[in-house]
Amino acid sequence: MGMAGIQENGGGEMGLGGLPLGAKNKYRRMDSELTDYDGDSEQQHQLENKRSSTRKYVFACAVFASLNNVLLGYDVGVMSGAIIFIKEDLNISEVQQEVLVGILSVISLLGSLGGGRASDVLGRKWTMGLAAVVFQAGAAVMTLAPTFRLLMIGRILAGVGIGLGVMIAPVYIAEISPTVSRGTLTSFPEIFINAGILLGYVSNYAFSGLPAHVNWRIMLAVGILPSVFIAFALCIIPESPRWLVMKNRIDEARSVLLKTNDEESEVEERLAEIQLAAVVSPGEKAVWRELMCPSPALGRMLIAGFGIQCFQQITGIDATVYYSPEIFRAAGLDGNSKLLAATVSVGITKTVFILVAIILIDKAGRKPLLYVSTIGMTICLFGVGISLSLFSEGSLGIALTILFVCGNVAFFSVGVGPICWVLTSEIFPLKVRAQASALGAVGNRVCSGVIAMSFLSVSQAITTGGTFFIFSAISVLAVIFVYICVPETKGKSLEQIESLFQNEYETPGSELQLGDVEHLVEK
Repeated sequence: MGMAGIQENGGGEMGLGGLPLGAKNKYRRMDSELTDYDGDSEQQHQLENKRSSTRKYVFACAVFASLNNVLLGYDVGVMSGAIIFIKEDLNISEVQQEVLVGILSVISLLGSLGGGRASDVLGRKWTMGLAAVVFQAGAAVMTLAPTFRLLMIGRILAGVGIGLGVMIAPVYIAEISPTVSRGTLTSFPEIFINAGILLGYVSNYAFSGLPAHVNWRIMLAVGILPSVFIAFALCIIPESPRWLVMKNRIDEARSVLLKTNDEESEVEERLAEIQLAAVVSPGEKAVWRELMCPSPALGRMLIAGFGIQCFQQITGIDATVYYSPEIFRAAGLDGNSKLLAATVSVGITKTVFILVAIILIDKAGRKPLLYVSTIGMTICLFGVGISLSLFSEGSLGIALTILFVCGNVAFFSVGVGPICWVLTSEIFPLKVRAQASALGAVGNRVCSGVIAMSFLSVSQAITTGGTFFIFSAISVLAVIFVYICVPETKGKSLEQIESLFQNEYETPGSELQLGDVEHLVEK
């Protein structure tokens, strides 16, 4: 009777003794839920592994792409000390000293101008390889140069290589990076510039005890070593997916995006955006003609990108880095070893504070960091001027000068140093991005060259302290420029940033734009 009283629950499954178990049976339900939970957990675990793998891959690509920037940083850092011994060994004048230091920045504009076109033809990846080869040739010539003339030839070659490398690395990184981490990754080149500067300062100090006709050659020769790692990197990193789309290599672009994005649906969405951005209308102007006669939207992009690149240099950062021994000597510090040791503190400060920017750039945003940076630099540059003018030739003056110089490079590294490269790599439309970024790099290098080639002469004419008062005044203009012309690009895809400039009634600093950013975050 008990057996007969057992009813089916309608599921068709058989339990103990061949009895049917229905879908409504509580034990079956619990087992099913446990199985579903295990399946969801497994899927979540796989997704986390995929995300971790993607982050590591993109991080590695950004690191390898930034290696060229070590060359620029090392040259800037090492030349600040090597020039002391070159002057002694080759008996060059102060004007020749200025030309030797500054010519690299001026000549690098040729590399930057050619880099835009080269990267569109050869690809972003192999343009980085070309930059390393050219720089390596220049470094070898400088190392072996017996005369000032051959040393200048080596500087010219190195300048072309640096010009190529400095403009292409941020573009490549911006084009392979996910939106959420693009700011952090695109600032990697600035980290490597700072690391190179620090290595240059350490090299100066390490080899300064050798004879004058040998030590500066070894200092310059060490700069060849990063090229070995660059050759290895080119065997690992992929080509930019956006360049592949421009060349109609869609399947290859999809393959790269699958490695650099977490979800396949996101890959297809991003690929569609890139393809749309890469479409060239039949009546569309050639790239350089479009840059020379820009639309209102492109004009605003060029003002923001070119302007921030120029302000990065005309506030005097390269004068501070190239001529820090001369600045400390003007404050009353004597002895080559002491001067070079003081410059090491500048390099350490510059490198440490770039890490702050890396942490905050995708959290705080570009514009707040630019405000902190430019305002802080203004105060520190004014402080250097006061220290050199009122407290020179004393221990207080030396301490204040070192403090304010380190403060200046710290504020530079927190904001305008890395962010100028981030902005110029992300605000321009795909079809003109390489050439427009090259144009910004040209402005940067020209301003760097002008500052490097005139600092000693201007300082002699109006004193070193007076020169820093001028830098401080220019830095005030940089604060105003950031407020008026620079947009906030945090959290936007490259294609969304392009649309930010399209509305001719919407200025980058307007409340409408801030509301648009908030709207995107809510979405």
